[in-house]
Amino acid sequence: MDAMELLHSRVSIPVLGEPGPDREQLEAIYRAALRAPDHGVLRPWRFLEISGDGRAALGEVFLEAARGDCGEVAPEQAEKIRNMAMRAPMVLVVLAVTQEHDRVPEIEQIISAGCAAQNMMLAVHALGLGAMWRTGTYAFHPHVKRALGLDDSEHIIGFLYVGTPSGSIKKLPELDPADFVETWNGPREG
Repeated sequence: MDAMELLHSRVSIPVLGEPGPDREQLEAIYRAALRAPDHGVLRPWRFLEISGDGRAALGEVFLEAARGDCGEVAPEQAEKIRNMAMRAPMVLVVLAVTQEHDRVPEIEQIISAGCAAQNMMLAVHALGLGAMWRTGTYAFHPHVKRALGLDDSEHIIGFLYVGTPSGSIKKLPELDPADFVETWNGPREG
């Protein structure tokens, strides 16, 4: 698949099964991430791999966060929360690692980590695997951040669920770039 076909055909895959990426595929995915735009060469990212029993542990962390917010959680809701981490054989947690810098504001560092995540999504697609990028409440929850060992300078950009596509792949409508682009020729009057 050539680069333009890759860019034009990538979609999020919500139903993912075994196998997940192997070590060689993960190496390629991380190499793609490390090519993200990076003003100041700060390398403002890191990644956590969660697979096997780690996914069940992550589900428990999500459930603890929910219980901390609202107390008791109904059994069926608790099961749903636990299973969130089981959506795919592997969860790659993309983290922005920010620092004070005189030329590179925090937002640029966070966007850079977001670009690393997008590069990972593209690499997953290029390898014939599937992925779904999710954030949600738990990406911002202090309990989840503590349990994952993050410090105050780290932000969860997303949970990338990675595996083999299962079932049908949704067809997205073709969008017309003209609907999203306008030419700017200088400041507007008034």
